[in-house]
Amino acid sequence: MLKTSLDRLRVVGTMEGASFLLLLGVAMPLKYLAGMPQMVRVVGMMHGILFMLYVAAVVQVSVELRWPLRRIVAALAASVLPFGPFVFDAHLRRVSAPQA
Repeated sequence: MLKTSLDRLRVVGTMEGASFLLLLGVAMPLKYLAGMPQMVRVVGMMHGILFMLYVAAVVQVSVELRWPLRRIVAALAASVLPFGPFVFDAHLRRVSAPQA
């Protein structure tokens, strides 16, 4: 399943994007609206680890595939935007799709 560094980037990006949405959509409201900060600690730690793995995966793929600086910046910018990793993954699928 995860034969290439690009496959690993896609999986880590999906997990990182989901953890960010969970942090913003569930954990933060629980902290500030329900007075339950525990979820932010757990989800925040998970998201932080996944974020670091995502950055490492971007570096690995960019070196292996000789990505232009613009694509590297787009990949890193995607990681700090809600839904960004999902949009970036869709872009990667378009640009890496075999030509007919």
